[in-house]
Amino acid sequence: MERMSDAAAVALPGSELYEKHIKRWSKAAEKPASFILLPACSEDVSRSVLFCNNHGLDFAVCGGGHATSGSSSSNGGVSIDLSRMNRVTVDGEAKTITAEGGALWRDVDREAEKYGLAAVGGTINHTGVGGLTLGGGYGYLTPAHGLVVDNLLAAEYVLADGRIVTASEKENTDLFWAARGAGTCFGVATSFVYRAHEQKDPVWAAMLRFENDQLAAVIDYGNKFLDICDEKSLLLVAFTKVPGFGDAPSLVAVCFYNGREAVGRSFYDVLFQLNPSVLKVGEIPYAAMNAYLNDSLYHGLRRSMKGSAFMVPLNFGTVKTIHEEFTDFVFDHTDADMSTALIEYYPFKNLIKTPQTATAFANRGAYGNLVFVITWTKEELDDICRGKARRWTNLVQEEFQKIKSAMVSAGEVDSVTEDGIGEYMNYDGFGSDGDKMFGVNYPRLRELKRRYDPKNLFNKGPKLI
Repeated sequence: MERMSDAAAVALPGSELYEKHIKRWSKAAEKPASFILLPACSEDVSRSVLFCNNHGLDFAVCGGGHATSGSSSSNGGVSIDLSRMNRVTVDGEAKTITAEGGALWRDVDREAEKYGLAAVGGTINHTGVGGLTLGGGYGYLTPAHGLVVDNLLAAEYVLADGRIVTASEKENTDLFWAARGAGTCFGVATSFVYRAHEQKDPVWAAMLRFENDQLAAVIDYGNKFLDICDEKSLLLVAFTKVPGFGDAPSLVAVCFYNGREAVGRSFYDVLFQLNPSVLKVGEIPYAAMNAYLNDSLYHGLRRSMKGSAFMVPLNFGTVKTIHEEFTDFVFDHTDADMSTALIEYYPFKNLIKTPQTATAFANRGAYGNLVFVITWTKEELDDICRGKARRWTNLVQEEFQKIKSAMVSAGEVDSVTEDGIGEYMNYDGFGSDGDKMFGVNYPRLRELKRRYDPKNLFNKGPKLI
């Protein structure tokens, strides 16, 4: 292998460096690589990819290591770990943020905050920028500014042949189109340039706990919430264990409003009128908002994330069934009592202004997401926990397709939603069929894959060839 830069490193099994960098957010996603390459620049990444290609070695690229599917790990192959490439720079005048491929969203938030700016980023700030971006990217600012990929201005890529190129609206435009939604299939993204937005004022947020007999009222509010579609707001509703409130999953709502307390509190007044237990409330910096859910989503546990879209209004019968089965599941398997079922109400008005074919991402639509974050510690429960996540996801997906089909036939949906696939790739899209994950964009992606990566070296995403 051609020598890498002095700042790069190679970690071998048994070393402290290897043990540190083989870890993933989900222990169930960890696989024993033969060795780990830690490049420090794009040229190092290029040398790493060429070495693996020349020697027929399987490899996986790890940014933040958040994928529960195992897509950032290679069993017996090579792990290319980008964590040494984590620099973030901000151009306050141009309102742009440049982040290397190994940066985390907290790195972006901290630097942007110094300039009174913010990027559309993830709702968990120890997520890597790379995986979230290349798969689409939802965040608290999505209702106002779209997906992360809608705010991506350029990306630097290392391709299968080792070339280092820039993809943007002016250069390698086909690659730039593919990067925004299917980016992991085409190379290693070593840096990103994002459009930033002014965020000088704090945001308002609350975490509220309701009684189970208030579930219908909360779901009813969520449906009306998406009818309002206020771009400054975002609502998450979860079934999750709350310390101090017993062993059963609690009904919890996280309310976000990009404005001052008086306006935010008034906007969610209907929920407050239900007299919930207030777990958190108040104005906080936007950067702190992206750490709001961190407490229960720490590293070191076994996790599986799967999800599906739902049409509005969300069917209460479906939610009730999931709530009952979810509660029974965590009582039957107490090792999994840290699991969460999460309903994501993202106001979608601005999201569907962009055509479904404008980027490779194919999950735009006038709908919400329901995701299951199953969490456990015992390896012998892997199949059971993953199976439950699949069952509930399939239940929601079948209902989504059935309702959407009926609404399309009745002429009740817009053209963007009609073509929406109803699945978010970052919720465990590894190994999925390309036509299922990319819908109307699949034929173009297949042709681009044959051009940029005909040997399918980058094979840890949906199947394109």
